[in-house]
Amino acid sequence: MVANPKMNERENILGRIREALSVPAPVPGAHSGEPPHAVSECEAATHIPEWLPRVGSTFEERLALFRTNAAELKADFVLLDSPEELIAKLREIAAAESWKKVATHSNALTDGACDALDLPVLRTDNGYDPRDMETCDAGISACDALIAQTGSVLVTSQSAGGRALSVLPPHHVVLARREQLLADLPAAFALLKTKYAPGYPSLISFITGPSRTGDIERILVLGAHGPKKLTILCV
Repeated sequence: MVANPKMNERENILGRIREALSVPAPVPGAHSGEPPHAVSECEAATHIPEWLPRVGSTFEERLALFRTNAAELKADFVLLDSPEELIAKLREIAAAESWKKVATHSNALTDGACDALDLPVLRTDNGYDPRDMETCDAGISACDALIAQTGSVLVTSQSAGGRALSVLPPHHVVLARREQLLADLPAAFALLKTKYAPGYPSLISFITGPSRTGDIERILVLGAHGPKKLTILCV
């Protein structure tokens, strides 16, 4: 009787799996070869800063790091001195890209800025047709925070006008204030807990640069799964 090569290969694979499962896996953070031990939440939180990139202690250091990270991520970051400069910059971008319509939500920063554009505005606060959103040239939103450590923008469904505003239009424009620039991810999670717990928003997202993929031949393509362009205007 001739042995079935497929069955032999199947047994080999299952044998290797059984062998691997017989060896206890180390607890995350305990890969030194010492016997694994349970790591409490407090112990893990204590070591988080050691595992993440260092961030300066001053605003200027955080600003410089965020600016560098944003540039490497191909996001445009502009620091402005007043709401008037923000409006002027937004008008400049709108003219350069020939915007015909924008989407936004009600916020102290977005209200005045979008009104000054003198363009049709789709607002997401009281319901909207997603097909209208897809016709907008830009989505203009506020945010919860800017993260210097990663160059990320922290948004939630409550702070950024819902789920689709930062996803469907091809250009996402984030309006932020200087005091929203945080040092690192632990600070961001602490902010979320302070601001929203226990009723967290249905969407919490860290936007790190424009949408991208490198799946095909490892070639970076922007705008594959969301906005092709991300602009952050901070005042």
